[in-house]
Amino acid sequence: MKKAKPLILVTNDDGISAPGIRVLIAVMAEIGTVVVVAPDSPQSATGHSITINNTLFINKISKENDVIQEYSTSGTPVDCVKLAVNEILKRKPDLCVSGINHGSNSSINVIYSGTMSAAVEAGIEGIPAIGFSLLDYSWNADFEPIKSFIKTITLEVLENGLPESVILNVNFPKLEKKEIQGIKICRQAKALWIEKFDKRQTPQGRDYYWLTGKFVNQDNGEDTDEWALANGYVSVVPVQFDLTAHHAIQQLNTWKWNEIATNN
Repeated sequence: MKKAKPLILVTNDDGISAPGIRVLIAVMAEIGTVVVVAPDSPQSATGHSITINNTLFINKISKENDVIQEYSTSGTPVDCVKLAVNEILKRKPDLCVSGINHGSNSSINVIYSGTMSAAVEAGIEGIPAIGFSLLDYSWNADFEPIKSFIKTITLEVLENGLPESVILNVNFPKLEKKEIQGIKICRQAKALWIEKFDKRQTPQGRDYYWLTGKFVNQDNGEDTDEWALANGYVSVVPVQFDLTAHHAIQQLNTWKWNEIATNN
């Protein structure tokens, strides 16, 4: 008996017309049945935001007889996953892939990323999920060198599954295929943005601001995603949506919470 193709949900944060998602769709079509639900406009750095104070719209782009079904939405990347699971798909997909993002989502960037938030939302729904990003912010980025790596990682996840509540954050260096050293399982580097605002004025004299900043890697470890990318490796970081700082629980339990509350 022929095994049914996996159902794969594809989404992103750069918008449904972005070159990165078009490449991801093509790769996923080699593996399974593809349904695309993506924002109708760029939604970079929206994090895990959802739409609650505005209406949401779904526009079906593909025709009924198209092999790949595509929908655009007016919402955020997380909205796209929620709409896909609750309104569009007849069953939960076997996998959700998000990207390919134009630009890295390594280190602290995972917090701000709409690409990764869509993957995390899928994980919350109990769907194995992967976020893919390329360290190239150009709209005309060359995704050809990483297509085989995307296919390999996807097939491994479909074959082996993922640990419960774990999502993969995959980042690719901007290199030719022959220059990529391999795939490394990493931890998230300790890094942050040193930010400032560029203050300007409108012709009418009203102040406005542009956010600028510099990314600073404070981590010298050779097991991080930043090290992997800098040294020509594909970084794969397992992330989770449980934000509990488990290592802090024991220390916090030594504080005199109840005694202080009673005395006050």
